[in-house]
Parts: sequence; structure tokens; C-alpha cells
Amino acid sequence: MRQVSAAPDFWNDNAAASSHLKTISILEKEIKLWEKLATLQGDVQVLMEFGETGDTELEEINVELNKFVSTIENLELKMILGDPLDTEDAIMTIHPGAGGTESQDWAEMLYRMYSRWVERNAFKKEIMDYQPGDEAGIKDLTIEIKGDYAYGLLKAEAGVHRLVRISPFDSNNRRHTSFASVFVYPSPEQEIEVEINPNDLRIDTYRASGAGGQHVNKTDSAIRITHNPTGIVVQCQNERSQHKNKASAMKVLKARLYRLEVEKEKETMKDLEDSKMDIAWGSQIRSYVFHPYNMVKDHRTKEETGNISAVMDGNIDKFIHAYLMHQLGKTVEVEET
Repeated sequence: MRQVSAAPDFWNDNAAASSHLKTISILEKEIKLWEKLATLQGDVQVLMEFGETGDTELEEINVELNKFVSTIENLELKMILGDPLDTEDAIMTIHPGAGGTESQDWAEMLYRMYSRWVERNAFKKEIMDYQPGDEAGIKDLTIEIKGDYAYGLLKAEAGVHRLVRISPFDSNNRRHTSFASVFVYPSPEQEIEVEINPNDLRIDTYRASGAGGQHVNKTDSAIRITHNPTGIVVQCQNERSQHKNKASAMKVLKARLYRLEVEKEKETMKDLEDSKMDIAWGSQIRSYVFHPYNMVKDHRTKEETGNISAVMDGNIDKFIHAYLMHQLGKTVEVEET
């Protein structure tokens, strides 16, 4: 693959060249991970031998053993994420459910959680659309998350998230339940080849809301695109340029249509879109309980933890790993049947 990148005409197609280099980078990182695993295995074996003679402290052995187990889990994830789209960047949307300020604040809490997760994994994020709530929180959010396996990992987060807490917006300190939905789509680096008939699109322009400077609020720079055949609606208002907002909105639209085509599950996707209208009881994938006790529980895998502050600080890898292993088990069951 390196020989291909050395060809004189390699950069004639920038998108294809970037995609090729990304593939090389992913493969090289995976090779280094295997090499690291082999080194750690040797280190652990040596330390265990020294431990038997009393020349090594148990604490030192545990430190290396934890590194070894962590590397195994990392490689395990890479082996599970075998779909070609899993290595791609991700587009994530967060929508609050019914409940006004309560659910809008919950949506913003989720946004912070994922932002911290992005930082932990040394990924990058770019806001494509941000609509602040009237009093607090957010009404709608679309972000692009860039990094190796971003989509493969974050697809575990798609669904309805439920919050139970004593509301900071309730003067009577009553317990409230709020909901927000998260949707995740692949965002390949290469231009997605999706045929879109311009006659199928309704493009509306409007003034951007919220912060953004005088230019944003005085011009119709925000874009909303409706794809009539599927009913998909995307919007972008984060950029000051109407042209840039339109390009971002089209990118999101193509990503969503591409997912429909690749997975050949238009009816399933329609059900997912319809579920946005009922972000409520019985549909949640995960519950975050702040009162009367502390617990985060994933209802698909039964994975749970009492350390809710760590989860809200972006420590969600155990839930992602549990979901991917759960999906792998379901796939094996189907194949055996």
C-alpha cells in the first residue's frame, strides 16, 4: 500500500488519496498494537516468574497485567469492528424529548458527555448545527466526530437515553424523568456517491438563532434541506456562510441516505426516524439515575455502574464494549441457526 502512495499521480484525486492514507494509518496502528501485546505478554511472564521468587512486588505485576488486559480488549474491539464503515468518522445528532427545559438540559448533558469521550480518545469534533434552548440546554445538535473507528464505536450510542433526577428547574425539588435521542451515521472521508434528484429537495433558508455574531443574525445564512422521498430533514446554521451551511447540510443528508442504501434497511430506518416522535417510556436503551440512588444501566446488555459521575465525564467505553460484544453474540447465534 505504501508503494501506491509513492506513485506520481497519487494526489490527482485528493479524496481517494486521503482515504488510502487513512487506511494505511489504521493498519499500521493495528500492527503496533499487536507488537505491544507481544511485548506486554513477555513482560508479564517475566514479572510472574520473579513474583514466584519474591523479587517483584504484587502491585507492579498488577500494573503490567492491567496494561496487558487493556491492550487485549482494545484489539478485541478492532476485530469486532469489521464492517467497512466502522473505521469512518461519525455524524451524531442529539434531540431532546418532550418536556421543554428539562429534556433540553439533558440533551446538553449528553453533548458534554460525548465531548469528554471525544477528548479521552484524542478524536476531534466539529459542530455542524447547534440550536440552544430557550432557557437552558439545546433544542437540536449535529456534530461530526473524526477519528479511527469513530462510527464503529459510537453506533453503540444510538437510541433513547433516559435521565432520572431531582430537577434543578423545579422549585419544589421534585423528581423528574427526561428523555433525549441520539442518532449516529457514518461520515466517510471520500465524497459519498449518492444520487440525489434536485427536484426531490426542498431547500429553505432562515436566520440563524442564538449566539454567533451580528452577521449570523442579520442574514438568512441557515439552511434546512428536506428530502421529500424519505422525509429526512437536515439543517445547519453554525457557519456564517450560507454556502458552507448548505455544504454541511448536504454532507449530513448524503450520510443518512448512504446508510439507507448500504444497509438496505429502509423500513428499519423509517422506524428509527418515526421513533423521534416518541422519545419516552419503554424505548430507552440506557437509564441514568441520579436519585434516589446513583446508577447507569444499559437495558440492552444489562451492563451497569454506580459511578455516574465518571460516566457523565465521558467514561462510557465499558458500555460501548459491552454493546459490541452483545451484537457479536447475536450475529453468531444467527449464523449458527
